[in-house]
Amino acid sequence: MDTEMLTAAFNDVQEKGFLDVDIDPTLDLFAEIEKLKKEKNAIILAHLYQEPDIQDIADYIGDSLGLAQKAAQTDADMIVFAGVHFMAETAKILNPSKKVVIPDLKAGCSLSESCPPPLFKKFREQHPDHIVISYINCSAGIKALTDVICTSSNAKAIVDSFPKDQKIIFAPDKNLGGWINRTTGRDMLLWNGACMVHEIFSLEKITRLKVRHPQAKLIAHPECEEPVLRIADFIGSTTQLLAYVKKSEEKEFIVATEAGIIHQMVKQAPGKTFIPAPPDNSCACNDCPHMKRNTLEKVYLCMKYEQPEVLMEESLRIQAKKSLDRMLEISEKAGLI
Repeated sequence: MDTEMLTAAFNDVQEKGFLDVDIDPTLDLFAEIEKLKKEKNAIILAHLYQEPDIQDIADYIGDSLGLAQKAAQTDADMIVFAGVHFMAETAKILNPSKKVVIPDLKAGCSLSESCPPPLFKKFREQHPDHIVISYINCSAGIKALTDVICTSSNAKAIVDSFPKDQKIIFAPDKNLGGWINRTTGRDMLLWNGACMVHEIFSLEKITRLKVRHPQAKLIAHPECEEPVLRIADFIGSTTQLLAYVKKSEEKEFIVATEAGIIHQMVKQAPGKTFIPAPPDNSCACNDCPHMKRNTLEKVYLCMKYEQPEVLMEESLRIQAKKSLDRMLEISEKAGLI
């Protein structure tokens, strides 16, 4: 590709969110990506909600806590983050000397977008006696306004690290915050945000599914709404859900989280049956449209041209890092890492 064509392609990144470059259909993308990893000393980090091909080519697959740890610890020169934008931002915050690229710059997050920093800043100023705990599924701007970040894996441990009388604002997920309140006995003040994927599950359809599959265990992510969590047999983060199905003696599971995780469940717990929990729409499954913006082709292109790159102002990065460092510190003390 000549300079003029490359410049035009890079300009498309801003408009379309990914490099608009033709790929030879006969190209073995798996082999090419492996070659690029070695040539560029790159590591691919992928969330459990990514499409199967991306999970299979990744160097590490995990939830937000595990991905944050890997991003902080890697000695690779380039981090290819196959996830959504706030995850790639987190990698840049924790390891600023590394180049961080994402297959599609427009792979956003409905939960993150439900909490705009200017509005949240005003909300926080209205409650000066509260500390702020924010779920990692938020923008760098929200992390900079937060005292300590948490993930669904360590949320209870983070909250329990503070005295019972400490007033807390929890953002941005009201469902995760509500679940923590119920399981810890807290009364945290909740920001009114939610994940579109986990809010769309149909309690009625899940109930009918449980009737048809009486032996199946309903497992759910705590971002789901309370009525679904109330009837769940097990509630946990993506990594905890995966560990549960591997260890369980049960053979059939209804999975109430983004359907991408089922690829790893099938691989790691062969011989068991996994049924995606039905959403309240005409689709048979529940995929995150943002996570699924990433494709194997886009992974290849972002590695080859090292674009789109995730960048941020250093002052914002430093302020946001404080809340992430505090999370990792508390998690280590609690024996979670």
